[in-house]
Amino acid sequence: MAWIFSCCQWMRALLATGMILLRPSKEMKSRSRFKSWAWGTSSGSSIMSTTNNKVIWSMESSSANNITTTNHLRHVESMATMPSGAGNIPHLNAIVLGEALASEENDLIFPSDDFSRQAHVPSPRKYLEMYKRSIEDPAGFWSDIASSFYWKQKWGQQVYLENLDVRKGNIRIEWFKGGITNICYNCLDSNVEAGLGDKIALYWEGNEPGVDATLTYIQLLHNVCQLANYLKDIGVKKGDAVVVYLPMLMELPITMLACARIGAVHSVVFAGFSAESLAQRIVDCKPKVVITCNAVKRGSKVIHLKDIVDAALFESSQSGVSVDVCLTYENQSAMKKESTKWQEERDVWWQDVIPKYPTTCAVEWVDAEDPLFLLYTSGSTGKPKGVVHTTGGYMVYTATTFKYAFDYKPSDIYWCTADCGWITGHSYVTYGPLLNGASAVIFEGAPNYPNPGRCWDIVDKYQVTIFYTAPTLVRSLMRDSDEYVTRYSRKSLRVLGSVGEPINPSAWRWFFNLVGDSKCPISDTWWQTETGGFMITPLPGAWPQKPGSATFPFFGVQAVIVDEKGVEIEGECSGYLCVKSSWPGAFRTLYGDHERYETTYFKPFPGYYFSGDGCSRDKDGYHWLTGRVDDVINVSGHRIGTAEVESALVSHPQCAEAAVVGVEHEVKGQGIYAFVTLVEGVPYSEELRKSLILNVRKQIGAFAAPDKVHWAPGLPKTRSGKIMRRILRKIASRQLDELGDTSTLADPNVVEQLIALADV
Repeated sequence: MAWIFSCCQWMRALLATGMILLRPSKEMKSRSRFKSWAWGTSSGSSIMSTTNNKVIWSMESSSANNITTTNHLRHVESMATMPSGAGNIPHLNAIVLGEALASEENDLIFPSDDFSRQAHVPSPRKYLEMYKRSIEDPAGFWSDIASSFYWKQKWGQQVYLENLDVRKGNIRIEWFKGGITNICYNCLDSNVEAGLGDKIALYWEGNEPGVDATLTYIQLLHNVCQLANYLKDIGVKKGDAVVVYLPMLMELPITMLACARIGAVHSVVFAGFSAESLAQRIVDCKPKVVITCNAVKRGSKVIHLKDIVDAALFESSQSGVSVDVCLTYENQSAMKKESTKWQEERDVWWQDVIPKYPTTCAVEWVDAEDPLFLLYTSGSTGKPKGVVHTTGGYMVYTATTFKYAFDYKPSDIYWCTADCGWITGHSYVTYGPLLNGASAVIFEGAPNYPNPGRCWDIVDKYQVTIFYTAPTLVRSLMRDSDEYVTRYSRKSLRVLGSVGEPINPSAWRWFFNLVGDSKCPISDTWWQTETGGFMITPLPGAWPQKPGSATFPFFGVQAVIVDEKGVEIEGECSGYLCVKSSWPGAFRTLYGDHERYETTYFKPFPGYYFSGDGCSRDKDGYHWLTGRVDDVINVSGHRIGTAEVESALVSHPQCAEAAVVGVEHEVKGQGIYAFVTLVEGVPYSEELRKSLILNVRKQIGAFAAPDKVHWAPGLPKTRSGKIMRRILRKIASRQLDELGDTSTLADPNVVEQLIALADV
């Protein structure tokens, strides 16, 4: 069915969905619960009030142009007024940024007048205009944006080419093919030429407080060129792979940019993966060189990275892949040269060679569809998948999503806590910020070292305005005293962000209320390694937010929810999250395995990219991610997202964090097994266990009540904060001999503690 509204009807629909930017009328006081809101246009206003929880509105006047909607805009169609993903909400309540706290009863967080006025996308109307064009005219929409970058040669007449349907032949996605550019040039040279050479590009904060450094854009360019010249000197050419196993030193983004400058393909491996995992990646992509450092200190712990690389290179040589050069940076704060194991003729000290090279290096111009980087994602079993991203589309999409999702301004100081070993570090630590000429903070250490206030100390030190982190870190910091947050000013913050997994509403509210002082919108982003950039995300200032919802699709993204048969579901629903039609940042293949690429992502639902995630859309059209489909538990025929149960558990005042997995159940098929971390100082008790289960029953239903609550002093997480659910499943099913590799965990001792508490 095609939806076509006149202007008046469209405004009514937006009011019903909460999409109109509602602001308190002059008569109202600043309080946590408003009974009336007013929205304004250039020529009139409308009043909406609530009486007995029913929405009443009246239209005074409007001279806006008519907007017609069609099926691709159904995510903002009028459904009803209550969200389905944040628990029971007895009233429709509005909160204006900076004026009141969000509570468990509040479901809509509204941007303030001041914030919306200065935002890139200041209203739902502006979003709809841009979104509508991005779907109906993707070639024109993205060409206009791409034209703001430097291209040695413009792309051909066909802006993009796609086939997402395996029934019609091989899957193929191309954007700006024939266009010749270089992402390093756009990140650095273009900004220097624009007069930003003396602007700080990178603020580096070391593991130990007081240890720091900076690089301006011109200094960063010089460092990149020196490394690029060295790589060319040792025979690295366009298309060659370079494996990077570095911690969060400035040398990590320098290495990525140096590879991009000469057309080499970087493959950054998170410096926490085991030697076996690193060797797998080396064997697969056969790099010309491996770049690492001798050691890193995370918190009080020293990790000997060079030893891991040595073991990986030995293992890969046993598999027939030898690497001739291991360039090693001396990280003096963690380990001196003299203590580093060394293999002559293969190993080279960074500091001995790189400073000798010229600070200028010719750019290798590449086609938009030439590969930029290779990033491996590992499942619980099987060979890691080498996700391939190409240059032009990724560049345009990453820069654009960064600009709009964070409402970036040239005066902002931006900090993303992610490691460059993950996609977030590629897109939103290195490329996205630098393409926008931003000043970014990178942090070597642990977020709770030397105390849980370290993040906010860094925010104050650099006057960070945009702070982007993972829900896991938010929940971890929630466990500690609020005083660790409130002792710092944090007044510089204006936008917060969340990435990596669904953020439960109670963690969202803590982040909003305490960290952001109720004045910072939260960009709760959904995207994946495969997507390259944000796919569903709030745009700060554009529309009301609901705690825990990723809200609406980004420009050019046709997000759909399908059932088991691949049929698109309209309106309020739950199902499988897919995307139809391509977007510039999409990955193009899996390295050396296009068949696996098609089988994994495009065969499940022909004609669509299958995300592997479950999603609910509420009556207002807001999207609520429910976690990986393999994290959906089928209990007596009820499909329950683990994120939904986890959110209900964490809403309990004495629960700091929870992770839920499914286990075999002889009656129900699957049972719900919950690992629960309590607030610091709260003792385990049977009464509390029952209270937690009751909380889930109340919020979701009896069918979702956990069969087992397993007390957890901590959860097994990687150093980036990702919960290793594979390990939790093995512990829950008592398959302790199948725990697998735990070397990437931030604290491997957690596993033993969980096993010891299995029957408590």
